Amino acid sequence: MRHVIALDVGGTGMKAALVGAHGTLLHEARRPTGRERGPDAVVESILAFAADLRAYGEEHFGESAVAAGVAVPGIVDAENGIAAYAANLGWRDVPMRRLLSERLRGVPVALGHDVRTGGLAEGRIGAGKGADRFLFIPLGTGIAGAIGIDGRVEPGAHGFAGEIGHIVVRPGGIACPCGQRGCLERLASASAVTLAWAGASGDPDADAADCAKAVESGDPRALAVWQNAVDALADGLVTALTLLDPRVLIIGGGLAEAGETLFVPLRAAVEERVTFQKLPEIVPAALGDTAGCLGAGLLAWDLVAGAAAPTTAPDPDPDPDSDSDSDSSEVTA
Repeated sequence: MRHVIALDVGGTGMKAALVGAHGTLLHEARRPTGRERGPDAVVESILAFAADLRAYGEEHFGESAVAAGVAVPGIVDAENGIAAYAANLGWRDVPMRRLLSERLRGVPVALGHDVRTGGLAEGRIGAGKGADRFLFIPLGTGIAGAIGIDGRVEPGAHGFAGEIGHIVVRPGGIACPCGQRGCLERLASASAVTLAWAGASGDPDADAADCAKAVESGDPRALAVWQNAVDALADGLVTALTLLDPRVLIIGGGLAEAGETLFVPLRAAVEERVTFQKLPEIVPAALGDTAGCLGAGLLAWDLVAGAAAPTTAPDPDPDPDSDSDSDSSEVTA
């Protein structure tokens, strides 16, 4: 049975799947990244995981994977297959594509940036399915973005396209590690809301989810924190849609889990700010934490069949902490 290996490497964990040629989910597994052991150990963990996935496919499906796709965080040179830098994992200039292909005995490997790869999945088989232009923005620890054009994600000339989190929306504002002040992610990411709400509430353990609950209960302090984040986000989004004119704007990440508590005021704030721009559809991401792994699978199938790829996706794992060693189920959109 023809299949590909898909790997999504995060700061603390790795998600993986074997995906059949017609979009059948053949196998799922998860492992810790093990970053506490250092960057070399992380790379070895990735290679060993991929090799185990190859062996599983050979044992259970009678043949080796025809390709592999891997999504990694940080700065990625996808064209040359180099994982250039990842602060959370501590590596620099890792020739990931070559190392994986060697460990997989010559299997072709596609390397992608985790957010752009997740955006590829959301745009092609998730919330943006059917849209010719989309922008995917996950609101997590930071804020990044993926610019989708006709089923592809634009990396930019140097691999930095989509870094909307570093649009300055409050000049002279909070210092950002990137060297600027007032960047969007310092005001509207889940971590920024967590910090602001912990200060406003006086509870150092409070987080963005707690803030959302307080907003729903009408707490005026929470409403002020939330609206500040929504206003900053709307300012950044209007800048992005002015430049990119997306048909669909897909919002994901931890902050999007607040649902309509976020989307109702956000849609209103964006609509208030547009003038000549066309207002895009603003929708929540559909694939959850499976997006990166699914996108890696799409990259792998693109290696095999050019632009052709599975048009359906597996249902997200209902238990993100459990491994499924022999889950055979049809992939659904």
